[in-house]
Amino acid sequence: MQGFRLTLASVIVSAAFSAAAPPALAAPQVEVIAKGLSNPRGLAFAPNGQLFVAEAGSGGDGKCIVLADSRTACYGETGALTRVDPTGKAAPVRVISGLPSMAAPGGFGALGAQGIVFTGAGNGRLVMGLAADASARTGLGAKANLLGQVLQVGSSGNWKVSADIAAFEAATNPVSGGTDSNPYAVAALGQQHIVADAGANALFSVAANGKISTLAKFEARPVPAPPFLGLPPGATIPMQAVPTTVIDGRDGWLYAGQLTGFPFPAGAANVYRVSPHGGTPEVYASGFTNIIGLAFDANHRLYVLQVGSGLAGAGGPPLLPPGRLVRVNANGSQTVIYQDLYYPGGLAIGPDGAAYVTNFGIVPGPVAGSFPDGGQVLRIPLD
Repeated sequence: MQGFRLTLASVIVSAAFSAAAPPALAAPQVEVIAKGLSNPRGLAFAPNGQLFVAEAGSGGDGKCIVLADSRTACYGETGALTRVDPTGKAAPVRVISGLPSMAAPGGFGALGAQGIVFTGAGNGRLVMGLAADASARTGLGAKANLLGQVLQVGSSGNWKVSADIAAFEAATNPVSGGTDSNPYAVAALGQQHIVADAGANALFSVAANGKISTLAKFEARPVPAPPFLGLPPGATIPMQAVPTTVIDGRDGWLYAGQLTGFPFPAGAANVYRVSPHGGTPEVYASGFTNIIGLAFDANHRLYVLQVGSGLAGAGGPPLLPPGRLVRVNANGSQTVIYQDLYYPGGLAIGPDGAAYVTNFGIVPGPVAGSFPDGGQVLRIPLD
């Protein structure tokens, strides 16, 4: 950990071992359309209507490294890109398997395949997490160099490397505080792709020829220090932005949401809008907590997915459950659509107008006793 920086990896790994028991589904209209998934994160619909989910996997028993937040994670090839039936009638199918994955023993809160998007032509881009400097990949395993990269993928299972985000971040380090890359989400924008790097605190643009550039960066901002740190009254500490999601608003703007870093104050997370040409991010909507996903519906109403409810306190997991799906109304007010989520990992609005959310996004598949169904995909009807 650098200063008061806590990465997204530390949030999900710590929470897995000490959070409260997961809530039961509270609304009968919410459907579980897929289960048994391993650390499911981002999800996206392909142009043909098929739904795909990025599974970060469960790590493995390979070589271990220390992540940017001082936690240890071990290498395996347990990640996947998985096709899910939006109706829930067919079992999930892993169209790409054996992707690299990093996790602590037990597999909770893995890093690996984390974000997915498709273009109108049907080509997908899959972003691979890392939460470390690019050099940490050396010697980890046969596919370790894929961590921190963007992969071009097809719905039939073909793939190839598109761009090395981690290497670019290490070379340019757009935001001070040490080199640390953790690509978490990706948006398609014409011939380019925009990557939200939660470790770098930046948005990166990947051109059609693979050239990478920094589109926007998110600087730390001061927030009140929590009392348990023992600092003088009124003291502030720098809070990292931690951008975890980026989408094309189809209105001439990109939109990015922030998890925020330690101390994860409730209500401090913003939705920013960014010009496709780059520049300083502008606050579009505020008052959120721990954003992990964004999506607009057909009426251009913004939906915000929150992974947690703020700082748990000294000695506990970084974030308290539950996660929430929130709608931003035309007058700027917020409506909670669904709040019985347990560390959700991604959000997409389907062709049917419903919200599709990955739930139990830190769980490495079925775990006897506490998580018998493993990670899930939920279908949440919207009005």
